[in-house]
Amino acid sequence: MHEARVLVVDDSAAMRALFSDLLDQTRNVRVVGTAASAAEARDQIAALRPNVLTLDVEMPGMSGIEFLAEVMEEAPMPVVMLSSLTQSGTETSLKAYELGAVECFPKPLRATPEQFAKTVGKLGKIVLAAANSNVRDRRPVREPRGAQAQFTWNGHYAAFSASMGGIDALGAVLAEWPAQCPPTVIVLQTEPELAHTFIARLDSQLRCAVRAASDGAPMTPGHVYIASDPDRHVVFEAGSPARLRLVEREPVDGARPSATLLFGTMARAGLPAVGAVLTGMGEDGARGLKLMRDAGCDTLAQDPASATVAEAPAAALASGGAARAVPLDELDRAVLDCCNIA
Repeated sequence: MHEARVLVVDDSAAMRALFSDLLDQTRNVRVVGTAASAAEARDQIAALRPNVLTLDVEMPGMSGIEFLAEVMEEAPMPVVMLSSLTQSGTETSLKAYELGAVECFPKPLRATPEQFAKTVGKLGKIVLAAANSNVRDRRPVREPRGAQAQFTWNGHYAAFSASMGGIDALGAVLAEWPAQCPPTVIVLQTEPELAHTFIARLDSQLRCAVRAASDGAPMTPGHVYIASDPDRHVVFEAGSPARLRLVEREPVDGARPSATLLFGTMARAGLPAVGAVLTGMGEDGARGLKLMRDAGCDTLAQDPASATVAEAPAAALASGGAARAVPLDELDRAVLDCCNIA
C-alpha cells in the first residue's frame, strides 16, 4: 500500500485548514496542497502530482461536479467528493459516482469537535484506500444483450456485500435483474441518507422491487433488499417464506451491518444460496462467505482487478470463502445462473 498524497479542494479556508490538519494525522496520508477553486486545483495538480483529491461539491465558478467531470475525462485519478446529506446532496453524490468518483463523504457541518475528529478519521482511511484504488477510464457502456434471458427461480437466494465503490458496482450488477429475480439481500456500507436515495433510484429504474431491508421482510422472488442501517445488523431466518430480521448487537469484523453475520446466518439456515463479495474496504464478508461455501452454497468474489477497492474481494478469495473471482461485467449472469432453473 502506497502513501496517499492528497490535494484538498474546498472554497472555505476554514474547511481546508481543518481537513488538512486532521488528514495529516492519518498514517500514510499526507496533504501536499490545498486549492480554493477548480482553477487553483488544475495548477496544483500539475505542480504537486497528488494521487487523490478531496473535492467539495459546492464551489464558486466551476462546481465540484463539473470539475470532477473534467478530471475524469482528461486525466482520471481517485476523487473523494465531500457533500451535504440533503436530498439534493445525495442526488449530487449519485451523479458523482456516475462520473467516476471513488467515494462520496458527508461534510460534518453540525458535529461537535469530537464527532468531527472521528468523522475525519474515517475520511483518512477512505482517502488512503482511494489512493490505492483501481481508477481507470470510465467503464465502457456494455452492449445491450438483446432479449432478456429466460429466468425461472430455482429456489436459491442471492446475497451481496459491498462498501467503497459499491454503489457503482451494484448499479452495474443489478441493471438487468429480471422482474421475478431471485430473492436478494445486500449489505451496503454507505451513509444511510445516500442509501435511501440510491434505493429509490433503483426501484424506479429496475424491473424488480428494491426496498430498504426491514424486520420481517419476506424473501420472495422479485424483491431486492438493501441493508445500510449503521445501528442494526440484518440476518436471514429460514421459514415459509424465509425472512430477514434486523438485530441490535455489537459490530462484527468492525462492521454493522455485517456481511459476515448475514452470510453466516444464510449458511446456518441450510437453504440453497449464492453469496458474492464486491468492491470494498476491509475484510467483512470473508469469514461469512467461507461458512456459506462450507455449507454447500455457491460463493463468488468480484475480480479484484475490476473492483474500485480490492481489499474486500481479495480477502474473500484469500480466506477460501469465494470459490472463484468474476469480473464485474460478468457477475450478474454468474449469480443469476446459480439461481436459474433453466
